[in-house]
Amino acid sequence: MTTEDSNGRSRTYTWQDPTPTAQAARQKSGAELFAAMLNGILPPAPIADTLDFSLAEAGEGTAVFEINCAEFHYNPIGTVHGGVIATLLDSAMSCAVHTLLPAGSGYTTVEMKINFVRPILADTGPLRCVGTVIHGGRRIATAEGKLVDADGKLYAHGTTTCLIFSV
Repeated sequence: MTTEDSNGRSRTYTWQDPTPTAQAARQKSGAELFAAMLNGILPPAPIADTLDFSLAEAGEGTAVFEINCAEFHYNPIGTVHGGVIATLLDSAMSCAVHTLLPAGSGYTTVEMKINFVRPILADTGPLRCVGTVIHGGRRIATAEGKLVDADGKLYAHGTTTCLIFSV
Protein backbone atom coordinates (compact mmCIF):
# COMPACT_ATOMS: atom_id res chain seq x y z
CA MET A 1 0.00 0.00 0.00
CA THR A 2 1.31 3.47 -0.87
CA THR A 3 -0.01 6.78 0.36
CA GLU A 4 1.16 10.20 -0.81
CA ASP A 5 0.20 13.71 0.19
CA SER A 6 0.37 16.97 -1.77
CA ASN A 7 3.87 17.68 -0.39
CA GLY A 8 5.29 14.52 -1.95
CA ARG A 9 5.51 12.53 1.25
CA SER A 10 4.71 8.90 0.75
CA ARG A 11 4.93 5.62 2.57
CA THR A 12 4.83 2.15 1.12
CA TYR A 13 4.51 -0.99 3.16
CA THR A 14 3.58 -4.60 2.71
CA TRP A 15 2.42 -7.30 5.06
CA GLN A 16 2.22 -11.04 4.92
CA ASP A 17 -0.88 -13.21 5.09
CA PRO A 18 -1.81 -13.37 8.81
CA THR A 19 -3.58 -16.74 8.45
CA PRO A 20 -0.54 -18.99 9.19
CA THR A 21 0.24 -17.09 12.40
CA ALA A 22 -3.40 -17.10 13.52
CA GLN A 23 -3.65 -20.84 12.88
CA ALA A 24 -0.37 -21.49 14.69
CA ALA A 25 -1.60 -19.41 17.66
CA ARG A 26 -4.37 -21.99 18.13
CA GLN A 27 -2.02 -24.97 17.91
CA LYS A 28 1.20 -23.85 19.60
CA SER A 29 1.99 -22.67 23.09
CA GLY A 30 2.68 -18.97 23.41
CA ALA A 31 6.38 -19.67 23.87
CA GLU A 32 6.45 -21.74 20.66
CA LEU A 33 4.50 -19.13 18.73
CA PHE A 34 6.80 -16.24 19.64
CA ALA A 35 9.92 -18.32 19.01
CA ALA A 36 8.59 -19.06 15.50
CA MET A 37 7.94 -15.35 14.88
CA LEU A 38 11.36 -14.31 16.19
CA ASN A 39 13.03 -16.93 13.99
CA GLY A 40 11.15 -15.74 10.88
CA ILE A 41 9.17 -18.98 10.53
CA LEU A 42 5.88 -17.16 11.09
CA PRO A 43 5.09 -13.60 9.99
CA PRO A 44 4.26 -10.82 12.45
CA ALA A 45 0.75 -9.47 12.84
CA PRO A 46 -0.12 -6.95 10.09
CA ILE A 47 -0.54 -4.16 12.66
CA ALA A 48 3.23 -4.27 13.23
CA ASP A 49 3.83 -3.50 9.55
CA THR A 50 1.09 -0.87 9.49
CA LEU A 51 2.62 1.06 12.41
CA ASP A 52 6.22 0.02 11.62
CA PHE A 53 7.17 -1.68 14.88
CA SER A 54 8.66 -5.10 15.48
CA LEU A 55 8.89 -7.89 18.00
CA ALA A 56 12.43 -7.82 19.42
CA GLU A 57 12.28 -10.35 22.27
CA ALA A 58 9.88 -12.73 23.95
CA GLY A 59 10.42 -14.94 26.97
CA GLU A 60 8.50 -16.46 29.81
CA GLY A 61 6.12 -13.69 30.87
CA THR A 62 7.80 -10.95 28.82
CA ALA A 63 7.53 -9.44 25.35
CA VAL A 64 9.49 -6.52 23.88
CA PHE A 65 8.63 -4.47 20.82
CA GLU A 66 10.76 -1.76 19.20
CA ILE A 67 9.81 1.30 17.18
CA ASN A 68 11.46 4.33 15.59
CA CYS A 69 8.66 6.86 15.50
CA ALA A 70 8.29 8.93 12.36
CA GLU A 71 6.25 11.82 11.05
CA PHE A 72 3.52 9.46 9.78
CA HIS A 73 2.82 8.55 13.44
CA TYR A 74 1.93 12.17 14.27
CA ASN A 75 -1.38 13.54 15.51
CA PRO A 76 -2.64 17.03 14.46
CA ILE A 77 -0.47 18.84 17.04
CA GLY A 78 2.82 17.32 15.83
CA THR A 79 3.54 14.58 18.35
CA VAL A 80 3.20 10.81 18.10
CA HIS A 81 -0.47 9.87 18.36
CA GLY A 82 -1.54 8.30 21.65
CA GLY A 83 -3.13 5.44 19.71
CA VAL A 84 0.30 4.38 18.44
CA ILE A 85 1.63 4.36 22.00
CA ALA A 86 -1.43 2.50 23.28
CA THR A 87 -1.06 -0.10 20.51
CA LEU A 88 2.59 -0.68 21.46
CA LEU A 89 1.74 -1.07 25.13
CA ASP A 90 -1.24 -3.32 24.41
CA SER A 91 0.96 -5.48 22.17
CA ALA A 92 3.79 -5.80 24.68
CA MET A 93 1.58 -6.41 27.71
CA SER A 94 -0.84 -8.84 26.10
CA CYS A 95 1.89 -10.73 24.24
CA ALA A 96 3.73 -11.11 27.56
CA VAL A 97 0.57 -12.84 28.82
CA HIS A 98 0.43 -14.95 25.66
CA THR A 99 3.98 -16.28 26.26
CA LEU A 100 2.64 -18.13 29.31
CA LEU A 101 -0.32 -19.79 27.59
CA PRO A 102 -0.43 -23.46 26.63
CA ALA A 103 -1.50 -24.63 23.18
CA GLY A 104 -5.25 -24.35 22.70
CA SER A 105 -5.55 -21.19 24.78
CA GLY A 106 -6.24 -17.64 23.71
CA TYR A 107 -6.70 -14.27 25.36
CA THR A 108 -8.26 -10.89 24.86
CA THR A 109 -7.62 -7.55 26.49
CA VAL A 110 -10.56 -6.62 28.70
CA GLU A 111 -9.11 -3.50 30.31
CA MET A 112 -6.09 -1.29 29.77
CA LYS A 113 -4.79 1.83 31.54
CA ILE A 114 -2.15 4.00 29.90
CA ASN A 115 -0.17 6.92 31.33
CA PHE A 116 1.51 9.22 28.81
CA VAL A 117 4.52 10.74 30.59
CA ARG A 118 6.17 12.87 27.89
CA PRO A 119 5.67 13.60 24.18
CA ILE A 120 7.34 11.53 21.50
CA LEU A 121 8.66 13.13 18.32
CA ALA A 122 10.16 11.75 15.12
CA ASP A 123 13.64 12.59 16.45
CA THR A 124 13.13 10.95 19.86
CA GLY A 125 15.06 7.92 18.61
CA PRO A 126 14.45 4.23 19.01
CA LEU A 127 12.01 3.16 21.72
CA ARG A 128 11.51 -0.18 23.44
CA CYS A 129 8.17 -1.26 24.82
CA VAL A 130 8.61 -3.94 27.49
CA GLY A 131 5.64 -5.95 28.71
CA THR A 132 5.87 -8.07 31.87
CA VAL A 133 3.26 -10.34 33.43
CA ILE A 134 2.29 -9.41 36.97
CA HIS A 135 -0.20 -12.25 37.52
CA GLY A 136 -0.77 -15.22 35.24
CA GLY A 137 -3.94 -16.98 36.37
CA ARG A 138 -6.06 -19.63 34.66
CA ARG A 139 -8.85 -17.18 33.63
CA ILE A 140 -7.41 -13.71 34.29
CA ALA A 141 -3.89 -12.39 33.77
CA THR A 142 -2.48 -8.93 34.43
CA ALA A 143 0.61 -7.30 33.01
CA GLU A 144 2.45 -3.99 32.99
CA GLY A 145 4.31 -2.22 30.25
CA LYS A 146 6.88 0.54 29.92
CA LEU A 147 7.89 2.51 26.83
CA VAL A 148 11.48 3.74 27.20
CA ASP A 149 14.27 5.20 25.09
CA ALA A 150 17.84 3.90 24.78
CA ASP A 151 18.81 5.67 28.02
CA GLY A 152 15.89 4.20 29.94
CA LYS A 153 13.90 7.46 29.99
CA LEU A 154 10.21 6.67 30.45
CA TYR A 155 7.70 7.96 27.85
CA ALA A 156 4.59 5.96 28.77
CA HIS A 157 3.52 3.09 30.98
CA GLY A 158 0.42 1.05 31.55
CA THR A 159 -1.33 -2.01 32.90
CA THR A 160 -3.70 -4.51 31.37
CA THR A 161 -6.11 -7.25 32.35
CA CYS A 162 -6.54 -10.13 29.92
CA LEU A 163 -9.23 -12.79 29.84
CA ILE A 164 -7.87 -16.29 29.10
CA PHE A 165 -10.04 -18.79 27.21
CA SER A 166 -9.88 -22.02 25.20
CA VAL A 167 -9.73 -21.77 21.42
